[in-house]
Amino acid sequence: MHTIDYVAHLQREGELLADAAAEAGEHAPVPTCPGWTTGDLVRHTSTFHRWAARIVAERLHGPVPEDPMPAEPVGEALLPWFREGHGELVRTLRAAGQETDCWVFLPSPAPSPVAFWARRQAHETAVHRVDAESARGGELSPLEPEFAADGIDELLTGFHARARSRVRTERPRVLQVRPTDTDAAWTVRLTADAPPRTERSVDDAPADCELTGPAQDLYLMLWNRLPHDVAAITGDTALAALWRETSAIT
Repeated sequence: MHTIDYVAHLQREGELLADAAAEAGEHAPVPTCPGWTTGDLVRHTSTFHRWAARIVAERLHGPVPEDPMPAEPVGEALLPWFREGHGELVRTLRAAGQETDCWVFLPSPAPSPVAFWARRQAHETAVHRVDAESARGGELSPLEPEFAADGIDELLTGFHARARSRVRTERPRVLQVRPTDTDAAWTVRLTADAPPRTERSVDDAPADCELTGPAQDLYLMLWNRLPHDVAAITGDTALAALWRETSAIT
């Protein structure tokens, strides 16, 4: 995907998030983020929008500490404040040239730091839009299969390539992820003493566990926003349970 595509997804997802939060109300509990209200979710997401916009606009080299979550705004000021920060991020990414040099924090195939931040914030916002819609109730807005598959790739080859990933197994195991509506697929090799090693392909060798289903369902399942029964699980279901228990991103 291109930077312009990520920015378009970021704009759409932010608008959907704000609309869902308005319908849910500031004090609605967020089922997918236990202990949070919609207001907490909106403040968290906007704080990260503003942090990312600052890194790109000021061409900061890092690591750059995350901006603290504000106690304010609340009430009627909350969603206008969110929309302002979201809009500024969209404008910043659209205006930044691909030569912009700034800090990134994940291993990434993105061709530039701007592409990295457009990708990261598009998926950050999409996942939290799902959170806002879960607080509102009703059907979730759909995700394009290509975008959802890209989010799976970022999660597996980015976040869980870091040493801090807690997805480990006592003996080597293999997990395969195969969306049914895209050509993408991943083989995730798990061990006790290293983070998962993910390959962007699968072979004919049997995996210990295979997850299949629409890319959107797998994306949200791997981000622990949908239960594992949305996927077809072949093989050792304990590996799917291990993912839910240990894969939270902090």
